[in-house]
Parts: sequence; structure tokens; C-alpha cells
Amino acid sequence: MTNLPSADYVALLSAGIFLLVGMLTGIWKYWHMMRSKDATAPTYVDICHRTALMYAFACIVLQQLALHSSWSAGVNLAAVAIPILWFASAVFTYAVHGWLKDTDNQLRRPHRLGGITISGNIIRTYMLMLILGEIGGTAILVAGVLV
Repeated sequence: MTNLPSADYVALLSAGIFLLVGMLTGIWKYWHMMRSKDATAPTYVDICHRTALMYAFACIVLQQLALHSSWSAGVNLAAVAIPILWFASAVFTYAVHGWLKDTDNQLRRPHRLGGITISGNIIRTYMLMLILGEIGGTAILVAGVLV
């Protein structure tokens, strides 16, 4: 385990990456707004931008929780990495929908990704795993602070 990065380092680095992605998607959003007659960007370009910024700050909270958690380095690393991976998957999904301009609500049926339809079971499974990963990892860190 000594070769693995610390949980707080992973969280801080992730915060920086999400902040950078938020800033870059802000340029993408602005580009759409300048070209649009109503000064708006596609829904998921806007969501991607705001979510990346929000997750940057969520990573700082995870970092602080990891720094104060009494769990082992490995448990803290997993508890930080799991939510961050789900954060990244959400931002990526929003970016894909923003790029494709295929929906303004990814949970509307039928579920679309570009020109294809995705099974509702896949969407429900993804959402359940995202919920469990984000809340589970955070709850482990909160418990580590309380112990």
C-alpha cells in the first residue's frame, strides 16, 4: 500500500481536475451562448459545466474528511476514489449528451444516446450504482471522522 497515493492527494488532485474541466466547459458553454439567438447553450453543456465546478468543491470536502478519518489509508483511498469515479462518469455522460445535443433530460424515456436507445434497466442500474458509490464512499469517510 505504500506505493499508492494518499486519499487526500487523490481528492485534491481530482478537485483541481474538476475545476479545470469546469472552466474549460465554461468556454464551451460561452461559445454556444455567443452563437445562439437566445444566448443559451444546450442543456447538457450547461449541466456539464456546473456539475464539474460543483464536484471540484465536493472533492475538497472529501479531502478534508479523508484527512480527519480514523480509517486505514487503504479504506480512505477507496472511500475517496469511488465517489470521484462516479463524479467523473456523470460529468463524462453530461459532456457526451452536450456534444450530441441528443436530449434535454437523460432520464426521459426512451433513453437516448445519440441515435441509439438504451435499456431502462441499464439506466436504472447505472443510477443505483452511482447513488451507492457517491453516498457510500462519503458515508464511510464521515463515519471515519466520527470514530
